[in-house]
Amino acid sequence: MQMGRTRAEPSAAPPVAHARFGIGEVVRHRHFAFRGVIFDVDPVFANSDEWYDAIPEAIRPPKDQPFYHLLAENDDSNYVAYVSQGNLVADDDAGPVDHPSIPGLFEAFDGARYKLRPLHRH
Repeated sequence: MQMGRTRAEPSAAPPVAHARFGIGEVVRHRHFAFRGVIFDVDPVFANSDEWYDAIPEAIRPPKDQPFYHLLAENDDSNYVAYVSQGNLVADDDAGPVDHPSIPGLFEAFDGARYKLRPLHRH
């Protein structure tokens, strides 16, 4: 019997919220006038602290929720957005998103969602 050694208790991982939206779904921002198609999901915040700290504290979302990468559009342009789950809602419009990167990642819009091209599935 060895004395003086203790076995470390396994630490519990923090709970992770389940993603409410999936790849290919069209969503819109809860507060800002843009919508987009989801092309990737992070189970928790996975961007830089600099990016996070640039969000005004009054509207800064918690990091312990899924964050979504969107091919986004608004009335003026299209771009890539990174948005917390709490700031997204399903897009009731359900129309296609006009973004030049969509054809490279997705097959045609089926009226409800985009289907990821087989090349990009894993």
